[in-house]
Amino acid sequence: MNGADAIVRSLQKEGVEYVFGYPGVAICPFYNSILGSGIRTVLVRQEQNAAHEAGGYARISGKVGVAVVTSGPGATNLITGIATAFADSIPLVCITGQVDSTLMGSDVFQEADISGACESFVKYSYIVRDAADIPRIMKEAFHIASTGRKGPVLIDVPQDIQMQPLSRFEYPEDVSLRTYKPTVEGHAVQIRKVMQELQKASRPLVCAGGGVHLSGAAPEVRWFVERYHIPVVTTMMGLGTLPTEHPLFYGMVGNNGSPCGNRAMMESDMVLMVGARVADRSIRQPELVMGDKVLVHIDVDPAEIGKNAGPTIPLVGDIGSIFREFNRKELELDFSEWTGVLNGYRTEVPAPEASEGGRVDPGAFIRTLSLAMEPDAVYVADVGQNQLWSCKNAVMREGRFLTSGGMGTMGYAVPAALGARLADPGRQVVAVCGDGGFQMTMMELATLQQYQIAVKIVVLRNNTLGLVRQYQHFSYKDRFSVVDLGAYPDLERLASAYDIPYLHLTDAGETERILKAFLAEPGTALLEVRIDPDETV
Repeated sequence: MNGADAIVRSLQKEGVEYVFGYPGVAICPFYNSILGSGIRTVLVRQEQNAAHEAGGYARISGKVGVAVVTSGPGATNLITGIATAFADSIPLVCITGQVDSTLMGSDVFQEADISGACESFVKYSYIVRDAADIPRIMKEAFHIASTGRKGPVLIDVPQDIQMQPLSRFEYPEDVSLRTYKPTVEGHAVQIRKVMQELQKASRPLVCAGGGVHLSGAAPEVRWFVERYHIPVVTTMMGLGTLPTEHPLFYGMVGNNGSPCGNRAMMESDMVLMVGARVADRSIRQPELVMGDKVLVHIDVDPAEIGKNAGPTIPLVGDIGSIFREFNRKELELDFSEWTGVLNGYRTEVPAPEASEGGRVDPGAFIRTLSLAMEPDAVYVADVGQNQLWSCKNAVMREGRFLTSGGMGTMGYAVPAALGARLADPGRQVVAVCGDGGFQMTMMELATLQQYQIAVKIVVLRNNTLGLVRQYQHFSYKDRFSVVDLGAYPDLERLASAYDIPYLHLTDAGETERILKAFLAEPGTALLEVRIDPDETV
């Protein structure tokens, strides 16, 4: 056994099903060892997509995603995907090949200090110096990635270390890191304080963030709010905690949130901020919004609590564990007057309706699309206007909503949808992109087809970088600069080049018919939807 064999054996011990990556000389020992291991490899077309695909897989499977690429440009191409995962707390183990350890620091061919380059957006990083350390390092990496506040871990492995013999392979049964012991159970005193404040409150609100999904705690949170009839809003990453049309759900908060959701946040007297960072996109001025209310901030990462808003009651721990404790309590509560007020706000903004014919309204189209999807489908939104239209209009039932929230990475949707589909092959997965974001990762059409992965792809096409153009329209009085995408590519011919069925929609009156045919395709399909470049969110 050599170091590369030890990496593969470690992946087997961790139950890894898929490795997303791109080979090169510096990682070839690993890719030689993985042959016959039973672990399935997915050859991406650009290394950034390996991290996005591993991330989509992780978010739907609940497991750690794995990306493996070569040194130099292979590793640096991976950086954006790592940063995207770090911003949204997605558990990844990213393995990079490196030049021989004896040559490191000599600026030899395809050498890059990837651990140094990624230092600010990984949970931890390793440079392997001895093959005998590989079992321990791999065990620690998976543990760090998947516990506490989840995130990416980098392992940089020189080529000679991959080929170095091991006298024995012994995989650790457990991990004990003196400086890393994340809190799981919430403090009993703090939990009791939350319950006491809840009994005093007249207008409580739960604001659910992405941490609810990452901890797998949506059922516990839902049981809690339904039991006491507590209204719920979400951040962008928390969408899907409750179905969109659930009577206790009042929308997304933030700059692009619903008026009802934002009013609920402003008028509440107690907010349970659950697995959310209180970041600028959700709450631009936290000192104004939170200053007159009881703020309970629940998060597994103590560094997030109090970072952007000072909580009345900080509560560190795993969300699932904390809400199970909440659900053991017996309280007599009545918030019917408060929900009645919010129900009045909710009726003020009707849902967009598709016209009988003519131009396609993006919001109405997305609403119709989401209602036509299977109830448990995965909706993956890219970044730009399409993301904001999706947040405002997609109707979530029992499915999941995935997007790049913290980093806002264009090109995320197609590779993330690919990974999500592999995580649950029986589940419908739809990626919604703008034409700008789609062109950043459209090479993954080849990956989808090579491995026969069925993902439905919608491209909202306006031949421009829509969100930047919208910003320039309002902020620079229509002085448009470097936002015109032109008329290329021809998406019908592009789809044909990959043997992918192509459909197009230009008339709103045809929406339901086209969507029915699109979603009925057995494999990957591409739907181009023409929208007006002057449409704004």
